[in-house]
Amino acid sequence: MIVAKDNAPHLTPDEYFAWEEQQLEKHEYINGEVYAMTGGSVNHSRIAIRFTTMFDTHLDASSCITGNSDLRVNIVGTNNYTYPDASVTCNDRDKTTTQYITYPCLIVEVLSASTEAYDRGGKFRMYRQNPALIDYLLVSSTSIEIDLYHKNDAGDWLIINYKAGDAIELKSINLNFSIEQVYRGLTLTPETPTDIIRE
Repeated sequence: MIVAKDNAPHLTPDEYFAWEEQQLEKHEYINGEVYAMTGGSVNHSRIAIRFTTMFDTHLDASSCITGNSDLRVNIVGTNNYTYPDASVTCNDRDKTTTQYITYPCLIVEVLSASTEAYDRGGKFRMYRQNPALIDYLLVSSTSIEIDLYHKNDAGDWLIINYKAGDAIELKSINLNFSIEQVYRGLTLTPETPTDIIRE
């Protein structure tokens, strides 16, 4: 998704929830400011659906919850809320909330040229505040490339770069799959300047 700062007034968290219910589009909420989530490309949408379908099928017999881009994630210890493209939580604390989850073990962001730096930088720093997060997956929508940020048993974050022909392992949900499974049937072309919506 592409994020653009909205012209809404500075809101409290409760005001944000009430205000967003009246809006036609989703908004992330960071430090009292709201940011509109504008539409992504066809590939962006298809890739996100591939992940949510794959996760939901894999976890069908478990008590874990798979979320799509409509499920908010609350940043631990803050009143900030984001909308990742896909997420999975297996934490019992997330079964008591109805408008968001807080402790996902897995988050997926499908990259756009206008948001890649934020997804790799500031957004990842926020997500890392969650002690339950194990896997953070950044997925290209223009080439067969996926980067996995994985937290090992020592608490260190490792970066694993996947390309065509690779098999991806998500230890957070005990899932292995080929990278081609994500990109099957897609026409991959680099984004041009006219495809990019800037803030």
